[in-house]
Parts: sequence; C-alpha cells; structure tokens
Amino acid sequence: MKKYTYVWVSLVILVFGIIFVPKIVDRISSGTVVENDRLNIEHAKSTLSYITLNGEQKRVPSFNLINQDSLTISNEDYNGKVFVVEFFFTSCPSICPVMTENLVTIQDEFKDNEDFGIASFSITPDFDTPTVLKAYAEKHGISDLDWHLMTGDKEQVYDLANNGFNIFAAEMPDSPGGFEHSGLFALVDKKGYLRSRVDEFGNPIIYYRGAITEKQGENDHGETEQISILKEDIKRLLAE
Repeated sequence: MKKYTYVWVSLVILVFGIIFVPKIVDRISSGTVVENDRLNIEHAKSTLSYITLNGEQKRVPSFNLINQDSLTISNEDYNGKVFVVEFFFTSCPSICPVMTENLVTIQDEFKDNEDFGIASFSITPDFDTPTVLKAYAEKHGISDLDWHLMTGDKEQVYDLANNGFNIFAAEMPDSPGGFEHSGLFALVDKKGYLRSRVDEFGNPIIYYRGAITEKQGENDHGETEQISILKEDIKRLLAE
C-alpha cells in the first residue's frame, strides 16, 4: 500500500514541476513577480490604511466631555472633519509641551480649513478644569475653534484612551508629573475611521510620534519625527 502511495506522490510532484515551475521561472526572468510586489507596496504607500481590530475597521468611540469654553463636546461634533487626537495634561513636565508645540504648527498649517480639527483629552481631569484648559490654550496660542481641550469624568477619559483609541495613559506616581502616557497622535478621517500611512513593508504605522519636532529630526533613541508626514496625511484625507 505504501509503495502505491509513494508512486502517487512522486507523480503529483512531477506534474507540478512540469506545469508550474517553467511559469514561475518565466515570471522571475521577466521581472513580473518583482514588479507585482513593487506595485502592491507602492499602492499601499499611496493610500492611507484603515486601522483594524478583531477584523473590523476601527472607528472613533463615543464620548461626551467639556471643553475649555465650558461647552459640551461629543464625537458627533467632529463628524465630517479630519482630526488629530492626543491625550495630555496641562501640568505635564516632560513630553506634553512638545506635543502641544507640534499641534500648534499643525493648527497653523490648516487654520483656514473648516474640515480640520484637533481633539485633546486631559488625563488629569480633576485638575484640568475648563478654566485651567482655557489658560493653557491662551498660553500656547491655541486659537482654532475646532481644537477642543476636553475634561470630564476620569473613568470615561481613561477608558477612551486605553480601550477606545488604544493609546496608553495611566497614573504612575514615579513618572514625571505622576502620570504616564505614550505621546502618540491618532489620525481620524471625515467618516470617523482611524487611518494611517503604511511603513516600507506595507503595514500601517497606526499612530504618529507626537513628542519629536520637525526641527529636532529625531530623539535620543534614534526615532525620527513624524509631524511632517502627519501633515502630508492630513492633506490626503482632506482631499478624499
């Protein structure tokens, strides 16, 4: 019985070699395989990827908070807008000032576009009252009417960060300012989907580094700035 099995396996391998190997060789020789791979990668780079979780394209979660003008702001206020999301706190002694500086440059670049906005969520809502947020906005030149600095229920904010956007934020007494957060920016399209460009392998980068300025170029860990590419990607989404 085994003898006949070996014969059939050998026959299948032989047929495969006769039919398919020459075709594969021809494609490699003509450069078709390489060309198709290159086209796929270039296509991925030319379009902004959707961020997927559990097989579904990730959308902005629902939220309902208070901004620096004591107005109630929800996710619906960003409908039809391309916007950038960050988690910060006004008393942050480390990366937040750099993040804010970067967002101000983005604000200034798109100040005349009504379809662009920014959503900043405070991870110290007990301290960051609307009055504190208003003073912070004035100090840092935040003037765009669609840039909302938001505060509210602490549990909602942390759930929004860690589960809604999957951007890490936590209370850590040993960290500067007593809190730890990632310093990443999320990019959202006009329909409320999280989007990003892809890397050289065609994989989405998911988030953009927010704590390195264009002028710095890179940080002490050799990570390059991504504000310049974030600006490019905002323009691409605005054009969709």
